[in-house]
Amino acid sequence: MAGMQTPFYLIDKPALRRNMEKVAHLRQASGAKALLALKCFATWSVFDLMRDCMDGTTSSSLYELRLGHDTFGKETHAYSVAWADHEIDEAVGYADKIIFNSLSQLDRFGDKARHITTGLRLNPRFSTSGFDLADPARPFSRLGEWDRERLESAMDRISGVMIHYNCENRDFDLFDSQLTRIEAEFGDILKRLDWVSLGGGIHFTGEGYPLDRLADRLRAFQDRFGVQAYLEPGEASITGTTTLEVSVLDIIDNGKKVAIVDSSIEAHMLDLLIYRETAKLPQSGAHEYQIAGKTCLAGDIFGDARFEKPLSVGDRISIADAAGYTMVKKNWFNGVAMPAIAIREDDGTIRIVRSFSYQDYKSSLS
Repeated sequence: MAGMQTPFYLIDKPALRRNMEKVAHLRQASGAKALLALKCFATWSVFDLMRDCMDGTTSSSLYELRLGHDTFGKETHAYSVAWADHEIDEAVGYADKIIFNSLSQLDRFGDKARHITTGLRLNPRFSTSGFDLADPARPFSRLGEWDRERLESAMDRISGVMIHYNCENRDFDLFDSQLTRIEAEFGDILKRLDWVSLGGGIHFTGEGYPLDRLADRLRAFQDRFGVQAYLEPGEASITGTTTLEVSVLDIIDNGKKVAIVDSSIEAHMLDLLIYRETAKLPQSGAHEYQIAGKTCLAGDIFGDARFEKPLSVGDRISIADAAGYTMVKKNWFNGVAMPAIAIREDDGTIRIVRSFSYQDYKSSLS
């Protein structure tokens, strides 16, 4: 790794395998199925490892749907907030199951999806999200149906629902209580279905999460309503598996020591900037620096870090937990070089699986 040109995302296969083993255990213990949420992570070079431990993929667009179909296989679930007329025929050609966001979309395209399994998104009107930006149950949310009369009118045309209401939920008791609320409020609908997707956002691969309690709760839910439960883990699949490797380009002192690196939070870890969060940086040692990106955006700042010894130009820094919502959101702002994607194999060797050039930048424009 010492001789590799930064920046690059480094996916650690042994760490990914540990997450996949937890996914596999949950599937076996609960009877629930697990689909990779491509909106969070779609780096198909490691699907060979993930495929053995998951049941397929779920998507948010036609291109994600096609990627899941072409590179992952197994079950391919299609969801979009709104399908366009020119997309729907292709979408139902790739999908095993399509989930419409609204009754109006079901009315419009249901006949075209008649040959595959069809569902509807149900919005329970509550969630675990602490960010209004990401809250699917925010006031006037466009994400799913909640009106009982409208749901009833769809029952003869759907066999299941998707309920996405968790967001980075590490609290099993909160998951349990909110699922109990869903059972109470929508139980008469659920018992008439064949399957229910509980979406993503359950941080069940995190340190100390009570995985077996979750498995028991999911099995009880399925037994009570006679449904097949699905989970759609995105970040839970890849948390703790990947770093963004960067190098120090300059160090300035404007009253605070700032290390400028060959990367950008806006271009390479955009979700952190959107949600006003800081990157997971080294925090050991007495030497403190602000780690900043190289774009012209004043707020292109990864956060504050601490090191055992003073930084020098050329030093490498590893930014942890850099898989979720990063590679799928990376962009060419300022024309900053896009990070390569590398994989650390089980024997410790590292290989580059994708790099990006000026021609990639040029071809992304007109």
